[in-house]
Amino acid sequence: MDPPHKPFSQACENNKQFILDRIVDQYPAGSSVLEIGSRTAQHVTFFARIMPEVRWLPSDIPDNMDTLITCLEGDQCANIAAPVALDVTQADWPVSSAGVDGVFTANTLHIMPWVAVECFFEGVGRVLRPDGKLCIYGPFKYAGGFTTPSNAQFDASLRSQYAHSGLRDFERVAALAEAQNMQFVADHAMPANNQLLIWQMRK
Repeated sequence: MDPPHKPFSQACENNKQFILDRIVDQYPAGSSVLEIGSRTAQHVTFFARIMPEVRWLPSDIPDNMDTLITCLEGDQCANIAAPVALDVTQADWPVSSAGVDGVFTANTLHIMPWVAVECFFEGVGRVLRPDGKLCIYGPFKYAGGFTTPSNAQFDASLRSQYAHSGLRDFERVAALAEAQNMQFVADHAMPANNQLLIWQMRK
């Protein structure tokens, strides 16, 4: 476990192995993967240790960069690049002009406003190379309905705190991916009423 002075997410600790089991085959050796919303760095550091031949680029919004930098301190993984500040609504994402082979994000789409979700997919469409994979972890609605009562309660709690937040409809998210020339690959049911959604950029 990380030293106690570092910010820590119990949810990340609980779900990181389950997520790894689903993404390990999506990002082959030699891949470069951008993580959006790295925050406590628990995902990226865990993935980097288990997948040493994949180069990971952690990122978060400018307001969270101090936390991310602190959480990466002391990490010895040579395959983790220096973290970058990334607001998905910005026109130019701070990644190589050659793009990346993969994009991963966990528990972000239901936090950001819908206009930012649209910008997220537009940005992924710009930086993801042909055949590259986009993996998104989190809770979703289907056909406008919640998969469980607890997800409905979670959505209500989010909206009571932040009017722009809330669980996203899978169909609307899938339409955004399709508009960026991404082909849907898989929808994996995950613990705690979450999903792992995978798309692949068409050639």
